[in-house]
Amino acid sequence: MQTLPARSDSVNVFLRAMRASDLDLLVESENLSLMNPWSKRIFSDCLRAGYECWVLATRDRIVAHGVLSVGAEEAHVLTICVHPDFRRRGYGRRMLRHLLDKGYRKNARVCFLEVRPSNAEARHLYLSMGFVQVGERRQYYPADQGATLREDALILSCPLPL
Repeated sequence: MQTLPARSDSVNVFLRAMRASDLDLLVESENLSLMNPWSKRIFSDCLRAGYECWVLATRDRIVAHGVLSVGAEEAHVLTICVHPDFRRRGYGRRMLRHLLDKGYRKNARVCFLEVRPSNAEARHLYLSMGFVQVGERRQYYPADQGATLREDALILSCPLPL
């Protein structure tokens, strides 16, 4: 893979629907980024189920990806991930806005998501976009390698449209 310029404004990125041919790159990005990454099968199942599955890409790289489920006037952000090489450039925010817009266009009036309390960057993004904490899921996330305790999840919600 090639090294990209340091500034986001010098990288031409675009949103497009996720494809089955993207899955190996998505799994690689998740493995680099998340403590409990999704498998290729989970992404494949999301595509097959017709979820809103999107990538933010350059001509030859996937910068970020996100998956949203929508039903019964509710949307649920299932995953958002920004590749480590592209963080702190607004790509997570751009992906989240896109997913929320897709949910609203499919008649969702509220969006939910879960986030680890330890994921300060993600929590900051979500709160800055109007999400508020509405609950907790005890011991939701698997423990880190070597740890014995599972981590709770904060349940966040925001009304749609933004």
